[in-house]
Amino acid sequence: MILGLTEAQIIVALAAALGAAFVRGLAGFGMAILLVPVLGLAIPPTEAVVVANWLGLLIGLVGLKKIIGASERSAFTISALAMLATPLGVWLLSLTDPALARLLIALIALASFVLVLLPKKPAHYAPGPAETGATGITSGILTGFAGMPGPPVVPYYLRREISPQLARASMMTIFMATSIAGVLSALALGVATWREPAFAAVLFPAVLLGNWLGHLAFGKVSDAVWRTFTGGVLGLAAIAALWKLLQA
Repeated sequence: MILGLTEAQIIVALAAALGAAFVRGLAGFGMAILLVPVLGLAIPPTEAVVVANWLGLLIGLVGLKKIIGASERSAFTISALAMLATPLGVWLLSLTDPALARLLIALIALASFVLVLLPKKPAHYAPGPAETGATGITSGILTGFAGMPGPPVVPYYLRREISPQLARASMMTIFMATSIAGVLSALALGVATWREPAFAAVLFPAVLLGNWLGHLAFGKVSDAVWRTFTGGVLGLAAIAALWKLLQA
Protein backbone atom coordinates (compact mmCIF):
# COMPACT_ATOMS: atom_id res chain seq x y z
CA MET A 1 0.00 0.00 0.00
CA ILE A 2 1.25 3.48 -0.96
CA LEU A 3 -0.62 6.48 0.47
CA GLY A 4 -3.44 4.12 1.30
CA LEU A 5 -3.74 2.93 -2.31
CA THR A 6 -3.05 -0.49 -3.77
CA GLU A 7 -0.30 -1.06 -6.32
CA ALA A 8 -2.94 -1.56 -9.01
CA GLN A 9 -4.52 1.80 -8.20
CA ILE A 10 -1.13 3.50 -8.35
CA ILE A 11 -0.35 1.91 -11.73
CA VAL A 12 -3.70 3.03 -13.15
CA ALA A 13 -3.14 6.54 -11.78
CA LEU A 14 0.34 6.72 -13.33
CA ALA A 15 -0.97 5.56 -16.70
CA ALA A 16 -3.79 8.09 -16.53
CA ALA A 17 -1.35 10.85 -15.59
CA LEU A 18 0.95 9.98 -18.50
CA GLY A 19 -1.87 9.99 -21.03
CA ALA A 20 -3.53 13.12 -19.64
CA ALA A 21 -0.24 15.03 -19.63
CA PHE A 22 0.43 14.03 -23.25
CA VAL A 23 -2.93 15.51 -24.16
CA ARG A 24 -2.05 18.69 -22.27
CA GLY A 25 1.25 19.02 -24.09
CA LEU A 26 -0.42 18.61 -27.47
CA ALA A 27 -3.78 20.31 -26.99
CA GLY A 28 -2.93 22.86 -24.29
CA PHE A 29 -5.65 21.54 -22.01
CA GLY A 30 -7.34 18.33 -20.99
CA MET A 31 -5.15 17.03 -18.19
CA ALA A 32 -7.64 17.70 -15.41
CA ILE A 33 -10.66 16.77 -17.51
CA LEU A 34 -9.13 13.34 -18.16
CA LEU A 35 -7.40 12.80 -14.83
CA VAL A 36 -9.93 13.91 -12.20
CA PRO A 37 -12.68 11.39 -13.11
CA VAL A 38 -10.14 8.53 -13.01
CA LEU A 39 -8.57 9.61 -9.72
CA GLY A 40 -12.03 10.20 -8.28
CA LEU A 41 -12.73 6.48 -8.45
CA ALA A 42 -9.75 5.65 -6.21
CA ILE A 43 -9.81 8.61 -3.83
CA PRO A 44 -12.57 11.02 -2.72
CA PRO A 45 -13.45 13.61 -5.41
CA THR A 46 -12.24 16.42 -3.16
CA GLU A 47 -8.76 14.87 -2.99
CA ALA A 48 -8.77 14.13 -6.73
CA VAL A 49 -9.43 17.79 -7.51
CA VAL A 50 -6.65 18.98 -5.19
CA VAL A 51 -4.17 16.45 -6.65
CA ALA A 52 -5.03 17.67 -10.15
CA ASN A 53 -4.45 21.27 -9.07
CA TRP A 54 -1.06 20.39 -7.58
CA LEU A 55 -0.05 18.65 -10.80
CA GLY A 56 -1.30 21.57 -12.86
CA LEU A 57 0.80 23.93 -10.75
CA LEU A 58 3.93 21.81 -11.05
CA ILE A 59 3.72 21.25 -14.80
CA GLY A 60 2.63 24.85 -15.37
CA LEU A 61 6.04 26.01 -14.18
CA VAL A 62 7.63 24.19 -17.14
CA GLY A 63 8.19 26.74 -19.92
CA LEU A 64 6.11 29.34 -18.09
CA LYS A 65 7.93 32.41 -19.45
CA LYS A 66 7.53 31.31 -23.05
CA ILE A 67 3.85 30.47 -22.62
CA ILE A 68 2.98 33.79 -21.00
CA GLY A 69 4.80 35.71 -23.73
CA ALA A 70 2.79 33.95 -26.45
CA SER A 71 -0.64 34.41 -24.81
CA GLU A 72 -3.51 36.65 -25.84
CA ARG A 73 -4.25 39.57 -23.52
CA SER A 74 -7.65 38.08 -22.63
CA ALA A 75 -5.84 35.22 -20.90
CA PHE A 76 -4.67 37.52 -18.12
CA THR A 77 -8.15 38.94 -17.50
CA ILE A 78 -9.67 35.47 -17.40
CA SER A 79 -6.86 34.26 -15.12
CA ALA A 80 -7.41 37.06 -12.59
CA LEU A 81 -11.19 36.52 -12.44
CA ALA A 82 -10.80 32.76 -12.24
CA MET A 83 -8.41 33.01 -9.31
CA LEU A 84 -10.88 35.22 -7.45
CA ALA A 85 -13.76 32.78 -8.07
CA THR A 86 -11.90 29.55 -7.26
CA PRO A 87 -12.53 29.65 -3.47
CA LEU A 88 -16.27 29.61 -4.14
CA GLY A 89 -15.89 26.37 -6.09
CA VAL A 90 -13.79 24.77 -3.34
CA TRP A 91 -16.42 25.76 -0.76
CA LEU A 92 -19.22 24.25 -2.88
CA LEU A 93 -17.24 21.02 -3.31
CA SER A 94 -16.73 20.72 0.45
CA LEU A 95 -20.52 20.82 0.90
CA THR A 96 -21.37 18.33 -1.86
CA ASP A 97 -21.94 14.61 -1.36
CA PRO A 98 -19.14 12.59 -3.07
CA ALA A 99 -21.58 10.65 -5.27
CA LEU A 100 -23.23 13.85 -6.44
CA ALA A 101 -19.83 15.43 -7.01
CA ARG A 102 -18.82 12.52 -9.28
CA LEU A 103 -22.04 12.97 -11.28
CA LEU A 104 -21.56 16.71 -11.64
CA ILE A 105 -17.91 16.31 -12.69
CA ALA A 106 -18.95 13.83 -15.39
CA LEU A 107 -21.67 16.20 -16.63
CA ILE A 108 -19.15 19.06 -16.72
CA ALA A 109 -16.91 17.02 -19.01
CA LEU A 110 -19.88 16.28 -21.27
CA ALA A 111 -20.97 19.93 -21.38
CA SER A 112 -17.53 21.06 -22.47
CA PHE A 113 -17.69 18.72 -25.46
CA VAL A 114 -21.13 19.98 -26.49
CA LEU A 115 -19.95 23.60 -26.36
CA VAL A 116 -17.05 22.91 -28.72
CA LEU A 117 -19.45 21.35 -31.24
CA LEU A 118 -21.37 24.62 -31.58
CA PRO A 119 -20.70 26.64 -34.76
CA LYS A 120 -17.52 28.72 -34.81
CA LYS A 121 -17.62 32.46 -34.37
CA PRO A 122 -17.29 34.64 -37.48
CA ALA A 123 -13.79 35.56 -38.65
CA HIS A 124 -12.15 38.36 -36.64
CA TYR A 125 -14.73 37.93 -33.85
CA ALA A 126 -13.56 39.54 -30.61
CA PRO A 127 -15.24 38.52 -27.33
CA GLY A 128 -16.65 41.40 -25.30
CA PRO A 129 -16.06 42.13 -21.60
CA ALA A 130 -19.19 40.24 -20.55
CA GLU A 131 -18.18 37.02 -22.32
CA THR A 132 -14.61 37.28 -21.10
CA GLY A 133 -15.74 37.99 -17.54
CA ALA A 134 -18.25 35.13 -17.50
CA THR A 135 -15.57 32.78 -18.82
CA GLY A 136 -13.17 33.75 -16.04
CA ILE A 137 -15.69 33.47 -13.21
CA THR A 138 -17.11 30.15 -14.43
CA SER A 139 -13.63 28.76 -14.95
CA GLY A 140 -12.69 29.67 -11.39
CA ILE A 141 -15.76 28.03 -9.87
CA LEU A 142 -15.14 24.85 -11.86
CA THR A 143 -11.47 24.89 -10.84
CA GLY A 144 -12.43 24.75 -7.18
CA PHE A 145 -15.32 22.35 -7.59
CA ALA A 146 -14.06 19.93 -10.21
CA GLY A 147 -10.40 20.78 -10.85
CA MET A 148 -11.54 21.52 -14.41
CA PRO A 149 -11.08 25.13 -15.50
CA GLY A 150 -11.29 24.08 -19.15
CA PRO A 151 -15.01 23.75 -20.01
CA PRO A 152 -15.63 27.51 -20.38
CA VAL A 153 -12.07 28.37 -21.49
CA VAL A 154 -11.66 25.84 -24.30
CA PRO A 155 -14.74 26.95 -26.29
CA TYR A 156 -13.76 30.60 -25.71
CA TYR A 157 -10.58 30.06 -27.74
CA LEU A 158 -11.33 26.99 -29.84
CA ARG A 159 -14.46 28.39 -31.48
CA ARG A 160 -12.57 31.44 -32.75
CA GLU A 161 -10.42 31.76 -35.87
CA ILE A 162 -7.08 32.14 -34.10
CA SER A 163 -3.89 30.14 -34.47
CA PRO A 164 -3.39 26.94 -32.45
CA GLN A 165 -0.21 28.46 -31.00
CA LEU A 166 -2.09 31.47 -29.61
CA ALA A 167 -5.00 29.40 -28.31
CA ARG A 168 -2.74 26.80 -26.71
CA ALA A 169 -0.48 29.34 -24.96
CA SER A 170 -3.47 31.37 -23.70
CA MET A 171 -5.17 28.30 -22.26
CA MET A 172 -1.97 27.12 -20.59
CA THR A 173 -1.50 30.55 -18.97
CA ILE A 174 -5.02 30.43 -17.56
CA PHE A 175 -4.65 26.87 -16.31
CA MET A 176 -1.44 27.75 -14.52
CA ALA A 177 -3.25 30.55 -12.71
CA THR A 178 -6.23 28.38 -11.81
CA SER A 179 -3.94 25.66 -10.47
CA ILE A 180 -2.31 28.17 -8.13
CA ALA A 181 -5.73 29.38 -7.02
CA GLY A 182 -6.99 25.84 -6.52
CA VAL A 183 -4.08 24.84 -4.31
CA LEU A 184 -4.17 28.03 -2.24
CA SER A 185 -7.95 27.88 -1.80
CA ALA A 186 -7.85 24.25 -0.70
CA LEU A 187 -5.15 25.09 1.85
CA ALA A 188 -6.94 28.21 3.11
CA LEU A 189 -10.29 26.45 3.48
CA GLY A 190 -8.79 23.40 5.16
CA VAL A 191 -9.80 21.03 2.36
CA ALA A 192 -6.25 19.92 1.54
CA THR A 193 -4.14 17.43 3.52
CA TRP A 194 -0.56 16.12 3.20
CA ARG A 195 -1.79 13.25 1.00
CA GLU A 196 -2.54 15.37 -2.08
CA PRO A 197 0.94 16.89 -2.62
CA ALA A 198 2.49 13.52 -1.78
CA PHE A 199 0.30 11.78 -4.36
CA ALA A 200 1.04 14.55 -6.88
CA ALA A 201 4.77 14.00 -6.32
CA VAL A 202 4.35 10.30 -7.12
CA LEU A 203 2.50 11.11 -10.35
CA PHE A 204 4.60 14.09 -11.47
CA PRO A 205 7.36 12.14 -13.31
CA ALA A 206 4.66 10.57 -15.51
CA VAL A 207 3.11 14.01 -16.05
CA LEU A 208 6.48 15.52 -16.97
CA LEU A 209 7.17 12.77 -19.50
CA GLY A 210 3.71 12.89 -21.03
CA ASN A 211 3.76 16.67 -21.35
CA TRP A 212 7.16 16.56 -23.08
CA LEU A 213 5.94 13.96 -25.58
CA GLY A 214 2.81 16.00 -26.26
CA HIS A 215 4.84 19.16 -26.81
CA LEU A 216 6.98 17.34 -29.36
CA ALA A 217 3.88 16.18 -31.21
CA PHE A 218 2.33 19.68 -31.23
CA GLY A 219 4.90 21.05 -33.64
CA LYS A 220 4.23 18.27 -36.15
CA VAL A 221 0.46 18.51 -36.67
CA SER A 222 -1.58 20.86 -38.85
CA ASP A 223 -4.20 23.34 -37.66
CA ALA A 224 -7.04 21.08 -38.82
CA VAL A 225 -5.58 18.00 -37.14
CA TRP A 226 -4.99 19.94 -33.91
CA ARG A 227 -8.57 21.23 -33.77
CA THR A 228 -9.95 17.78 -34.54
CA PHE A 229 -7.78 16.26 -31.83
CA THR A 230 -8.82 18.80 -29.19
CA GLY A 231 -12.49 18.26 -29.96
CA GLY A 232 -11.98 14.51 -29.81
CA VAL A 233 -10.25 14.80 -26.45
CA LEU A 234 -13.28 16.48 -24.95
CA GLY A 235 -15.61 13.89 -26.45
CA LEU A 236 -13.60 10.93 -25.17
CA ALA A 237 -13.27 12.54 -21.74
CA ALA A 238 -17.02 12.99 -21.52
CA ILE A 239 -17.73 9.41 -22.57
CA ALA A 240 -15.09 8.01 -20.20
CA ALA A 241 -16.33 10.07 -17.27
CA LEU A 242 -19.92 8.94 -17.77
CA TRP A 243 -18.93 5.31 -18.29
CA LYS A 244 -16.76 5.23 -15.17
CA LEU A 245 -19.57 6.89 -13.23
CA LEU A 246 -21.96 4.07 -14.22
CA GLN A 247 -19.34 1.46 -13.25
CA ALA A 248 -18.65 3.02 -9.82
